[in-house]
Amino acid sequence: MDWSAWLTVDWQHLLGIFITALGVYAGLLLYTRLMGLRSFSKLSSHDFAMTVAIGSIVASTVLSKSTSLGQGLAAMAILFIIQGLISWLRRKVKPFKKMIDNQAIILMANGDYFWDNLAEANLTKSDVQEVLRKNGIKSKSEVFAVIMETTGDMSVIKTSEVIPDMSLFDDIRDSELLIQDNTFKH
Repeated sequence: MDWSAWLTVDWQHLLGIFITALGVYAGLLLYTRLMGLRSFSKLSSHDFAMTVAIGSIVASTVLSKSTSLGQGLAAMAILFIIQGLISWLRRKVKPFKKMIDNQAIILMANGDYFWDNLAEANLTKSDVQEVLRKNGIKSKSEVFAVIMETTGDMSVIKTSEVIPDMSLFDDIRDSELLIQDNTFKH
């Protein structure tokens, strides 16, 4: 392997990378401004896919000699339009939302693990315990619920003196499992 060629860069090529990176960055700012902050949110699986796809396009446009700035900007514009269309359909057509979105799932409630849900989410007890520790939980009795959100993130809701507003959980599969003998720990 020719190490000197691998470690050096042609100044003209470097200038091309710089100009392309500026163009891509300006395009991203413009597209994000036009389509809104949702563009890079992690609210659903299609949002995550958008972020990964845009990252790939940015990298290939900036570093590849075979992908022009125009091609990269066009590809990004198409993805932003597709995401905008999917977001609009999710808001307007309920069956479409159910078809493309994951549903949040309860992994633990009132200190008890839900083993079937853990298995379905391909998680272990250790995965949940790690999240509990990161959230400062010292005892399972402190946990009202651990929920795997539609993005794959885990939310930890602590037990409190306040009776939970169950409407906050109505979009979660098996949300009725949060109620334990119709009483809450006070």
